[in-house]
Amino acid sequence: MAVEIHVPALGESIVDAVVGHWLKQEGEQVSRGEALVELETDKVNVEVFAEQDGVLQKIEKQSGDVVSVGEVLGLLGERAATAAPSQAASKEQGQPVPSAPIAPDQPAPQVSSVEAASLPAGRVPSIDSYRAPSPLARRIAAEYNVDLSQVKGNSAYGRVTKDDVINYLERNKSGPLPALAAPTPAPASSAPPVAPSAPPLLVPYTTQREERVRLSRRRQTIAQRLVETQHTAAMLTTFNEIDMSAVMEVRSRRKEAFKERHQVSLGFMSFFTKAVVGALKAFPRLNAEIQGNEMVLKHYYDIGIAVSTEEGLVVPVVREADRKSFAEIEREIVDLAKRAREGKLGLADLQGGTFTITNGGVFGSLMSTPILNGPQVGILGMHSIKERPVVVDGQIAIRPMMYVALSYDHRIVDGSEAVRFLVLVKELVEDPEALLLEG
Repeated sequence: MAVEIHVPALGESIVDAVVGHWLKQEGEQVSRGEALVELETDKVNVEVFAEQDGVLQKIEKQSGDVVSVGEVLGLLGERAATAAPSQAASKEQGQPVPSAPIAPDQPAPQVSSVEAASLPAGRVPSIDSYRAPSPLARRIAAEYNVDLSQVKGNSAYGRVTKDDVINYLERNKSGPLPALAAPTPAPASSAPPVAPSAPPLLVPYTTQREERVRLSRRRQTIAQRLVETQHTAAMLTTFNEIDMSAVMEVRSRRKEAFKERHQVSLGFMSFFTKAVVGALKAFPRLNAEIQGNEMVLKHYYDIGIAVSTEEGLVVPVVREADRKSFAEIEREIVDLAKRAREGKLGLADLQGGTFTITNGGVFGSLMSTPILNGPQVGILGMHSIKERPVVVDGQIAIRPMMYVALSYDHRIVDGSEAVRFLVLVKELVEDPEALLLEG
């Protein structure tokens, strides 16, 4: 008897998704808890799991299709009788279990570390589950016939990413790399290869002058919301510069003791988060939003921290930042950034921020104009630290300087208010003692 595979509940305010990539093909046997297909939503990618052992009988929705919550994605049939003892004997003898697609009359393999990474919440994965290749890495590997076990991951826990696979292809090319686009013919004895259901992925190696690549659902949403923000908000930006000498001196003097005590490095983000909280308390309209004809002033400080990932920019939120210590802020930012890059953020991690901080300086940006993260009315942009000659007490001195930018919604934030807000952030960062008192 076939069981329908439904689109699960996707979270608050999300009613549909785009079918991204089927991880199993028709005819393949699956075990309960294995990931079957990835769905792309506005905020996070969601994997749909098998609710029982069986065979993927039919795929109803193909890659790129828009689906709604509750809609049928495919059918899961009963598993045919298998000769499980023969596979168990092979495993005991140390023989490898085939990773190629399995015909219905063959035994199903044991759950691998890659599959274990897709277990639903409530099942505690081993440390190997965090080494599971990213979905993009798996897709490129399938297209270019790359054995992922031969690819070394350079991210957290050795996780293999898209860049790792591309670097592996470049290192191991035997001729012009575009030739890799043609898959290696499979041996006559193996099962016929299954054409990937996902659209071609754009990689740096191609002989084509142009290539069309479908935008992910998240990228489409980012584009739509950024344009909406510029159309609906009266956005202006004010700039200033910060002398980072005092903060850098504190970090240099305290970093070893701080890391030994708290098991996390003392970075710049905790200083700026504390400075922003202090400035928001002094200028509460920058911690508000517009709802119809009302201005909603928020007396809590949930600070969004922009993180760049393979799938695009996401903004996880540090909750109640005003109540957290420097160590707690640093620890939470590290955890959120790590989970964002591993695709493990939940919707709750991304909702409800009151103000955002983005750091283009990590990519070398000297100055930029950040776009508001609606419905918020303020965003602070940090940039690269550069040594520049400045006048200090009538003398020219070389100091590490950072340009900062504040974009704000002029509908409720006046220009003088925005300028004074940014000046206060500057003063607090330049005087860490005041930051401890006011932030």
